[in-house]
Amino acid sequence: MTAAAGPVSGRFTKDSTTGIVPNPFADDRDIIWLDIDNTLYSASTKIAAAMGQRIHAYFVTLGLDDDAASDLHHKYYTQYGLALRGLVRHHEIDPIDFDRKCDGSLPLEELLQPDPALRQLLMDIDRSKVRLWALTNAYKTHAERVLNILNLRDQMEGVIFCDYSNPEFSCKPEPEYYQNALKTAGISDPSKCYFIDDSLSNIKAAKKLGWGRCVHFCEHGLESVEGGKPLVIGKQGAETAEEILAVADLQELRSVWPEVFKTQ
Repeated sequence: MTAAAGPVSGRFTKDSTTGIVPNPFADDRDIIWLDIDNTLYSASTKIAAAMGQRIHAYFVTLGLDDDAASDLHHKYYTQYGLALRGLVRHHEIDPIDFDRKCDGSLPLEELLQPDPALRQLLMDIDRSKVRLWALTNAYKTHAERVLNILNLRDQMEGVIFCDYSNPEFSCKPEPEYYQNALKTAGISDPSKCYFIDDSLSNIKAAKKLGWGRCVHFCEHGLESVEGGKPLVIGKQGAETAEEILAVADLQELRSVWPEVFKTQ
């Protein structure tokens, strides 16, 4: 797990992509963490299904038949939160090759388009109070690609991603991933974190670590794919948790987190 920026001395940090940006270690604002896939865009895009097909095909290349590939794909996703995590741990595969054949082959430019209302939502967040960072289980190339297509990259002060170039990378919902994210962003108090993710497991893990204001993004009734298996969002028992607030539209954050938005 790593981020798109690294700290240097003083109040600013040098980023190889965006140049000089504020140094998170000299920043005491709260922080909003936004998951990317199936959160910043809807499950109705069918990107999860397209991804599931590519990951299934990758499992088949291990010499498995369709049923065994499907079962192992779902097992690794359920056990680790990311099928690739299981592949790296239990098979001699190159995660960069996996990323190129799976995430990298997605026709995202055909499936995604900018949402002006979503961009306005993020622009309406009061940056004097909070920072805005993306937090994803994808590799850097996919994260940056999605954010650029959605015209949201400039709204993110940092991007935490899984560093597939490191075989020992961590991912959500592993505690190490969240702890490293806090360290990278210069956050010592997890209660200063706001977090939204479409995975309830990821939200539960963050809450267990003391992250302050966690919200489950749950588009009830939409069809999606999880760990290679089709599902109807909100129908499975694991999709509900009374103690965790859920929203079906990101615009609901205006009423859920009113304190982070600019006042008129």
